[in-house]
Amino acid sequence: QVQLVESGGGLVQAGGSLRLSCAASGRTFSSYVMGWFRQAPGKEREFVAAISRSGDNTRYTDSVKGRFTISRDNAKNTVYLQMNSLKPEDTGVYYCAARGSGSFLYTYPSAYDYWGQGTQVTVSS
Repeated sequence: QVQLVESGGGLVQAGGSLRLSCAASGRTFSSYVMGWFRQAPGKEREFVAAISRSGDNTRYTDSVKGRFTISRDNAKNTVYLQMNSLKPEDTGVYYCAARGSGSFLYTYPSAYDYWGQGTQVTVSS
């Protein structure tokens, strides 16, 4: 089992940047595929990015390609989401998630086993 704690959210103007972090407990962090999801008010939770256990493979939703970068540091049990050129439509609660089996980078929430509590990102226009 793994526990996830996100940090780094906040209020930023359009065009600005934020770096989210997700710290994981446990000694088996490197065995989990990690993902970032977000949820805007009144909308369903949506996929943002995912990264393989080694960090060699990544996947992004089309709307963030070229602006967001997911990375991980297995020695620090942490996954990151660097967000640049932020837009108002990026506003929402951002969640990190962990999947404990397989290596495929799934994009739907039910594929992930563990979730953090979320961190709010607000982008003003």
